[in-house]
Amino acid sequence: MAQCVQSVQEFVQDSFVPMVAVLCSEEAERVTRKNNLNFAELLRPFCRLTSEGHIRDPNNQLQVVKNLRICVNNLMTSPTTTSTSPSPAQRQLLSDVVLSCQPQESAVTNVVMAGDYELNFSDDCVKASTPWYSVWRETLLEIKTSKYSSVTTPWFEAYRENFLQSMPASDHEFLNHYLACLLVVSSTEAVPVEQFLKLSQEQHRIQHSGEYTNPKWFIPNTLKYYVLLHDMCEGDEQRADLVYEDMKQRYGSQGCYLLKMNSRTFSANVDEQIPDPWSQYLHKNNLHNQVNIANSSTCTGCFIYSSDEMSSSLDPLQLDSSMANLHNLSAVHADLKKGAKDSNSPACAAGSHGACLTLNDHDYIRQFIQEFTFRGLLPHIEKTIRQLNDQLVSRKGLSRSLFTATKKWFGGGKAPEKSISEPKSTFGLLYPPEAPELQIRKMADLCLLVQHYDLAYSCYHTAKKDFLSDQAMLYAAGALEMAAVSAFLQGGASRPYPAHYMDTAIQTYRDVCKNMVLAERCALLSAEILKSQGKYSDAATLLIKMTSEDSDLRSALLLEQAAHCFINMRNPMVRKFAFHMILSGHRFSKAGQRRHALRCYCQAMQVYKERGWSLAEDHINFTIGRQSFTLRQPEDAVTAFRQILINDSRQTAKQQGAFLREYLYVYKSGVLTVSLPQLPLPCIHSSATRVYFGHERRLAEGEKQAATHVSLDQEYDQDLSAMWCHLEEQLVASANGGVVPGNFQPTQCCLNSQTDNLRHPLAVVEEPIIVEVTFRNPLKVSLALSSLSLLWRFTVDGSSSSNEMTEETITNEETSAVGVGNMNKYALRNFRNHIDFLLFTDQQTLDLMVRGKQDLNILGPRLNLTKEDKMSVRHGPDRRLNPIITPPMPLMEVFFLQFPTALLCGEIRKAYVEFCNVSGVALCGLRVVSTHAAFFTFGSQATTPLSPTSAENCSAYKTLATPLQRTSEATESLVSAADFRQPSGVIEIPIDGSILQPGQSTQLPLWLRGPDQEGVHEINFLFYYESAEKGLKISHRVLRHTVFICASRSLSIQASACRSSVPPHHCLDEKGSSGTLVFIDVENINTNEGGVREFHIVQVSSSSQHWRLHKYINPNKDKECKLGSRERAKLCFRAARCKPSEATSKAVKKYTFSDLSLGNEQIISSTTPCGDFFFRCLTLETQEAYGASSRISSVSRSQGSIPTENRSSDLTDIAKECSELDLNIIVIWKAYVVEDNKQLILEGQLHVALQTIGKEASSLTAKEEAQEMVLLKFKSDLPPPVILPSAEFCQLIKTNLHYPETCTHPFVQESLCLVPVTLTLSNCSLAQVDVIIDLRHKSTSPESLEVHSSFAWVGQTQYKLQLKPKEVLCLTLQACFLQAGVYNLNTPRVFAKPSEQSTMCETSQQTATPALIVISDA
Repeated sequence: MAQCVQSVQEFVQDSFVPMVAVLCSEEAERVTRKNNLNFAELLRPFCRLTSEGHIRDPNNQLQVVKNLRICVNNLMTSPTTTSTSPSPAQRQLLSDVVLSCQPQESAVTNVVMAGDYELNFSDDCVKASTPWYSVWRETLLEIKTSKYSSVTTPWFEAYRENFLQSMPASDHEFLNHYLACLLVVSSTEAVPVEQFLKLSQEQHRIQHSGEYTNPKWFIPNTLKYYVLLHDMCEGDEQRADLVYEDMKQRYGSQGCYLLKMNSRTFSANVDEQIPDPWSQYLHKNNLHNQVNIANSSTCTGCFIYSSDEMSSSLDPLQLDSSMANLHNLSAVHADLKKGAKDSNSPACAAGSHGACLTLNDHDYIRQFIQEFTFRGLLPHIEKTIRQLNDQLVSRKGLSRSLFTATKKWFGGGKAPEKSISEPKSTFGLLYPPEAPELQIRKMADLCLLVQHYDLAYSCYHTAKKDFLSDQAMLYAAGALEMAAVSAFLQGGASRPYPAHYMDTAIQTYRDVCKNMVLAERCALLSAEILKSQGKYSDAATLLIKMTSEDSDLRSALLLEQAAHCFINMRNPMVRKFAFHMILSGHRFSKAGQRRHALRCYCQAMQVYKERGWSLAEDHINFTIGRQSFTLRQPEDAVTAFRQILINDSRQTAKQQGAFLREYLYVYKSGVLTVSLPQLPLPCIHSSATRVYFGHERRLAEGEKQAATHVSLDQEYDQDLSAMWCHLEEQLVASANGGVVPGNFQPTQCCLNSQTDNLRHPLAVVEEPIIVEVTFRNPLKVSLALSSLSLLWRFTVDGSSSSNEMTEETITNEETSAVGVGNMNKYALRNFRNHIDFLLFTDQQTLDLMVRGKQDLNILGPRLNLTKEDKMSVRHGPDRRLNPIITPPMPLMEVFFLQFPTALLCGEIRKAYVEFCNVSGVALCGLRVVSTHAAFFTFGSQATTPLSPTSAENCSAYKTLATPLQRTSEATESLVSAADFRQPSGVIEIPIDGSILQPGQSTQLPLWLRGPDQEGVHEINFLFYYESAEKGLKISHRVLRHTVFICASRSLSIQASACRSSVPPHHCLDEKGSSGTLVFIDVENINTNEGGVREFHIVQVSSSSQHWRLHKYINPNKDKECKLGSRERAKLCFRAARCKPSEATSKAVKKYTFSDLSLGNEQIISSTTPCGDFFFRCLTLETQEAYGASSRISSVSRSQGSIPTENRSSDLTDIAKECSELDLNIIVIWKAYVVEDNKQLILEGQLHVALQTIGKEASSLTAKEEAQEMVLLKFKSDLPPPVILPSAEFCQLIKTNLHYPETCTHPFVQESLCLVPVTLTLSNCSLAQVDVIIDLRHKSTSPESLEVHSSFAWVGQTQYKLQLKPKEVLCLTLQACFLQAGVYNLNTPRVFAKPSEQSTMCETSQQTATPALIVISDA
């Protein structure tokens, strides 16, 4: 339960106080009206005694009366009877009291910790409304900041106070009956004593005539106290004293009093500030008048007020609470009707009460109250108690004192209480006034009023037994209630609080007597007592039981207090608190208390918010929105409805539609002052926002195909982005002398959540910026969006953003619909300079449409570097929507003409590319780089041929006519690689003047070559250009282009080389080089793809720095080389070394191109495009070979072969020099294609690189197989012994046998035939070689045995020789034959090794073909 500003003891004690009536003469009323008060109102602020009083009980024991408060009311008569339920006027009074007491908007916020929850409560219990409040400021602040301070509910306290004060007097109890009557007469009366007599007779008539049921009097002999009122400004003070002396003679000095007042004149100092303690009570007075006017027919009203005194012993919070919580009823009505309070109400005007009173007059009034109480009221009560005690003792025949008889009454067995579950129909039983049961009850009530709680409890307990025995249930319930109150107020541990008494009384009032007013009073008292004892669960249960359908206001207040009980438990029950706050808010709403309903729902939302209770959140937000809108708080209503719409609701589509209509209606009402409010729908997926800088790609125009560049249709790919970045680095390095600048940042045309957005992107002035926004509709109701626009702000450099901001709207006028649960993307374009973006849209559904905006707030990547970042959720910046606008830059567009989409492998096709400068700035430094450098070439200006225009005879090559009598000799030319190669694969595009002016365009030829592997190839181009003006913030711009080429199979080339078996001195050509044979196998592997009929091999060329094709060996010299599908041809050529003068020097690398034409035309292979594609393919192969060798060397180093690496590499180099060929073959072909009944001629070229003699090379690259998994080794192996591969060292020595092919010998005459044989040894290496010749070897292969019979070498059978580099040595041998036959003389075994190597084993040298000799018999 919420905390009260009073303690529980003070609250219960002040609920039952002595009642005093006031009866004034007309003249006395006139005197008090000078202060805008009547006499009762004049006394109320001073009715709490500041000193202790004393009274003696029937046993003559002195009892102390502390902090006693009396209640002074005007005497009012009413014929109405007591009702068991509040009247309509009383209900309206209580409703207005609660309505007028609202929490302040700027009040201090209390935070209550309940488990994991932090509940905020607005507390306005401390409020200053009186001038003398500042005196208590420090004390109030102390109490406010005390740890015992908690949440207060002043509206409940105001309701409770007014409820208790408005309770009508009842016949079954005497607590609200009048004990005394003040008769007030003015000293200005002609005969004051006669006026006292008239007033006395009037009081006697009202009490004893029986005409009036109200007011009710405690005893027949009511105390009459005579007050002579003297106006110091008007009357004669001496006369007043004389009249007062006469009164003392008549009524006794203890029965009268002279009250002097109105000492202040209007001519006094107006600056003097006199306190006004009456304002707070007059607020209550105005509220009570509403009830009294409705219920009374004779007087102005009957009031019950609490009065506080300006003393240090007063309770400041009690007084302050009253000031803060109650307002004028007229102000309440004005708030309901006009929406504002009426500050001009006379009841609220400061200083309008007590204007004629001074501070001394205040003291006179306070002294009068004390004199009346101590000398009149308390003695009268003491006397009455004694009389009642004597009557009870005499009637029952008991001992003289009820005090002494208590033990006798309770000494025996306790009479069992009769169960109220078996009531008789006597709950309406009425006792006569003289009944002893009522006399006991009167005595008990008197004891309770004067704080004699022990005797009161004894009397109540006794009366309870009598009432239960008579089945007088109403009387019994009252006795039980007051017995429990008396037991609680006794204090100490002598008697525990009998909570079951209260429960029985509440049940009796409610179920038996059907009196909800008394049941509610009992519940309010018991709940406060239980709460003070920490029994919050019992208090909550009691309060919840008191809720019913007959009073929504009462149920709402009690449910709210029950909710606070749950939150104040030792283990707070937060969800129960929230649930009962929801129930309370619902009942507040039904009672018309919308502000309190809104407050309850808002407090409950603190528990349900973001806890997974989505349906509960929707209900609460919906109710908050409705209540806020009704209370003219549209901003709060919008916020509540927004929460419903932005959360992923699990409501049905119908319910969501209702929520959406309510939300749109708030906007439609036009109560919002914001021009463009925030829209909650549709939801923007901010992180998915993409920003595109620049113009959109132009579509194809006729035969022109525009560069693809970057568009919003393309999905972001991390690998592709890295590839483009690598290409751009190559271009930038090429433009900056091979070095990438340190401040280089790759160009990002399209920014998204995966790009680097830490830096401000750069945008060019007057170029568009496209923002793609992703919308999501979380509802099951379709939304229609129209007029989507972008809002942006531009900040000039060096200026304050707050002063130099302009906001403009970019209207796209796009209309679209977001379906149920769909996610749509919209690209919004902006063609102006801007910095920050917002989304501006119209949203409509059914017949409602609203206009608003949504902020594009993008969170950057989550930070996870420091400990603070890891412990909390922090995000870095994301500046994709904050571009920096730069000066104008050139803008280039690229178009391709006659660009193919399908090519044969190796096919050469000529296309054209057009470069257009569409900006107002000149561009220069045009470059291009590609992922497939061998796919295209722009050619070199010196070697670019003129292209024929005829499609039938079109050739991309430069050709020369050959004579009809074809020769087999080659045509040679010498070129430098520098004429074709460019560093790092970057090509500088040759344009006239190297500058492209604004609006200018140029067209250049582009040669394409189909990839060597079949399939679909993705080829990427990146064009680079700069501004002619240097020093700009954007150093360069790039343009992307991606094409897909489908490559089909054409020809397969297999080439191999072997040394000629002809002796060196016989095969030396005119250039002095020994010959090598080159065999080329050509196969048509095309399966009629693309309509290809046949291939013609028109020319075979070679290019090398050391070797050249010298001669074509063609058995069929007149027959062309044509290949149909799956046909194969074998070509043979002789290769020779280049001339020493043509050999490559160290300064300039030159290649010898040798062309052997097989047709009627000779193609100059050293020009564009043949030479370009050759060098491009050669560069790629060199890079791949270098990469493979580096990988091999790294592997060998990892295996621990470092100690023998140098020696092994030296020997390998020696061996390679013997077998190295380094001859590149270029096979040029033509394909005849039938397409659309027309024959086309396609041309192309294939490359084969012959690197080693005896090793076959192919134009088709073998597919790389996946490497096998290598087991992880934790211990390094020992380095393996170096074994030279035989394939590398078998070419050190070349051997040839020279002998007569036939020999005739007469074996009859001479049995042995000796034939001389010359063995020629040639050192093919550039190192000295040790050679061992072993003639003892005999071949055992089956092929050799079939050819010859056995023969023997005679003479020396083993030779050890040493050959110098390139040395040729002839050795004479003799072969001995025993019979005629065919013999193979190629049996000598030759071993060779480098002379510097001594530990390596010798390697057998490769021998030539079998050397056959025919021996015949003569």
